[in-house]
Amino acid sequence: MTVSVGLIGCGNISRSHLRGYLAVPGQAIVTAVTDVDPDAARERARQAGGAQAFDSYERMLAEADIDAVDICLPHHLHAAAVIAAAEAGKHILCEKPLCLTLDEADRIADAVNSAGVTLMCAHNQLTLPAVAHARDLIDSGALGRVYELRTTDSFFNDFDPSTMGWRAHAATSGGGELIDTGYHPTYLLLYLASARPAAVTAMLSTHRLTFMEGEDSARVLVRFADGAVGEVVTSWAYEAAPHTEKFSVVGENGSLWSDGTTLHHKVRGGATTMIDCAVIDSHAAVCTDFIHRIRDRTRPVHTHEEGTDVLKVILAAYQSAQQKQEISL
Repeated sequence: MTVSVGLIGCGNISRSHLRGYLAVPGQAIVTAVTDVDPDAARERARQAGGAQAFDSYERMLAEADIDAVDICLPHHLHAAAVIAAAEAGKHILCEKPLCLTLDEADRIADAVNSAGVTLMCAHNQLTLPAVAHARDLIDSGALGRVYELRTTDSFFNDFDPSTMGWRAHAATSGGGELIDTGYHPTYLLLYLASARPAAVTAMLSTHRLTFMEGEDSARVLVRFADGAVGEVVTSWAYEAAPHTEKFSVVGENGSLWSDGTTLHHKVRGGATTMIDCAVIDSHAAVCTDFIHRIRDRTRPVHTHEEGTDVLKVILAAYQSAQQKQEISL
């Protein structure tokens, strides 16, 4: 079975997604693309090997012979596109965030469940080998009961008012840095914790990108139902200090930490083991995983259910920062 895919949105991130489909010829083929910018659509159609180019996803869903769609639109357009694709009976890969409100998340769940299609959140960092090894160690009980976790994603963002576009406005982005780049360490935290989030406390800052309507930096604490505490550190304002880990987990029997390409595991009172992990194109990998899930009819690691949990944490973080108090979930 070769899965025919339609790209919805031909902006920069779609380049990485297209690489994933081109990497598995015979399993996937991009046969249709759509974008409001006809030049962008034609260029991506050419790169796909001669896909049909459409000026709207509504036309593409009605006219193109596709099995699935890959949504690479600005944040505020995700929900409508997901629901339309589900109602058309197409499987769906959706870039982060799933959507911007819990009402949208409920409508997405209704549409996906009614149609019986697969929706996979493009949580690309979950494809990193270091993350997979870490989750295996945690699940094996090597750390014992998990006490605390930390995930980070910070870099110097060189956007300015002329180049930031829709990301500068809360109405189209959903907030600021936290719901954009900060979405990655949030879903990673929830995945490694493997427990339901119970309460959230957050502090948001605008250190440098003052032209944004939202924050350029965030620190979020999450208390999980099993008692573990997690922290998300994320920013567009600065490069992280040297040796800042991508993620770390501390438990009763030891700890683990990673920069994303190597994983260290230390037994309490014992030696440290280092595991070298392959460097991969995680954006491409998440797309090939999507194809495998459809072909094998297996559940994605993160569907709209996990995507909604991530959104709940982020929305609670915004509420916490505004009200200056802990928010229960």
